[in-house]
Amino acid sequence: MNPHEGRAIPRPQTDDRRLRDIIAGYQGYQVLLLAHDLKLFPLLAERPRTLAEVCESLEIARRPAEAFLVVCTALGLVQCAEGRYTLTPVADTYLVPGRPTFFGDRLDMLIANQQQPVGFLDRLKQAARTDASQVYGGAGLFAVHAQDPARARPFTRAMHGVSMGPALAWPDALDLAGHRLMLDLGGGSGAHAIGATQRWPSLHAIVVDLAPVCAVADEYIAASGLQPRIRTLVADLWQDPFPPADLHFYSSIYHDWPPEKGQFLTRKSFESLPPGGRLIIHEMLYNDEKTGPLAVAGSAITMLHSTEGQQYSGRELAAMLTDGGFMDVKVRPTFGYWSIVTGRKA
Repeated sequence: MNPHEGRAIPRPQTDDRRLRDIIAGYQGYQVLLLAHDLKLFPLLAERPRTLAEVCESLEIARRPAEAFLVVCTALGLVQCAEGRYTLTPVADTYLVPGRPTFFGDRLDMLIANQQQPVGFLDRLKQAARTDASQVYGGAGLFAVHAQDPARARPFTRAMHGVSMGPALAWPDALDLAGHRLMLDLGGGSGAHAIGATQRWPSLHAIVVDLAPVCAVADEYIAASGLQPRIRTLVADLWQDPFPPADLHFYSSIYHDWPPEKGQFLTRKSFESLPPGGRLIIHEMLYNDEKTGPLAVAGSAITMLHSTEGQQYSGRELAAMLTDGGFMDVKVRPTFGYWSIVTGRKA
């Protein structure tokens, strides 16, 4: 071979679809936010629309409208039949204002986050370098919400919409007929207290959270018509004693904190519960090998950026409950990526 000739470049061992799908996933996320902002989903909820009707109603040109609609179709949010676009069940359930499971407040928060002076990539890089939350300039998500109702309120409303679907599902996975009072600890809007008491008529609940959060929860509880059986309690999970109850429930609380704080809450609940009392942890869980699912891994990145926490596997949380003294520890899938980890005090 002539030493001046270049070496042949081998054909790739695999195609590039995986990387293109990852990049396209980001673009799909942006289109979801834009479609929400343009109010595409409530428009299609009214009745099926042609491409021309979508263009006219949203006041956008044909080329971008078609591109957005194809992306929404590929994402499984929109479907097209005989030239007319309609919503899929998932979009109709979660993306239409007025639905109890409406994600809109969460999407509004994501749009607002994109408009911050410092971009998400820079904030994530800083979180990786410092291992510290970047929310509110590093002041801390919960510390700020405790003092600032103007920030606590939209966050609580955003979490309510994304919580209602799982909140209406997990109570079907357990027999709670023998329990009388549930503490919804760090309960936010009260979505899970509403779901549990709606399913189990003998159950009462107390939503325990910060004062600005409880003010929002009171509104949702009143709207649910369950206020005779649900009330709020302003308290600090780390400092204040828990009131007597035979059921403790934590949803998306353990993932806000490092393992030692989860262990603290586990021990505190064990000491507070009566014999026969039950602890329920409601989280999106890694598989036991911690190789996915992707949505849970993505949530771990949100925790890295926003809190001190991390996502856990069912095995990790089950071990935490067992080490804390609980018996009959079980992991049960409930809804989508959500699961519950339960234990009983002997």
